[in-house]
Amino acid sequence: MRALTNSGGSQLLINDRVDIALALEGAGVHLRSNSLPVSVARQLLGADRLLGVSVHGVEEAVQAESQGADYVIFGPIYETPSKQAFGPPLGLHSLEKVCRLVRIPIIGIGGVTAARVGEMRQAGAFGVAVITAILGADDVESATGALLDAVMHAS
Repeated sequence: MRALTNSGGSQLLINDRVDIALALEGAGVHLRSNSLPVSVARQLLGADRLLGVSVHGVEEAVQAESQGADYVIFGPIYETPSKQAFGPPLGLHSLEKVCRLVRIPIIGIGGVTAARVGEMRQAGAFGVAVITAILGADDVESATGALLDAVMHAS
């Protein structure tokens, strides 16, 4: 994966494993909300590696930024089977609020569809993350194309 991301000019992010990221030159880490504290991960990774964290509330996002996160995945924004364990949907109002309060990129997740991308971007989201919209689609290629098109045309 490291060779593939290097050749494509992409960033490799390791899910929740700082030790593995440290073993790979330049790899970053994405932390779960119940993982190692962001400040500890930042200290281990240093300033040059990308560090993101999943959060489920505005206060968590503010704290993640203050502890050194480079971006936040925030949600769930809408109802979705894959995020029920994290509580009820936060909604667009919470997305707008968190986007006003933090300076790092906010990526919305949870119930994201191509039709919802525009309103999420208008709320201030830097981007969106999906699970069910692609993995639950009958036609993965078509669903992916619709999402990419929505992102490219969102203001």
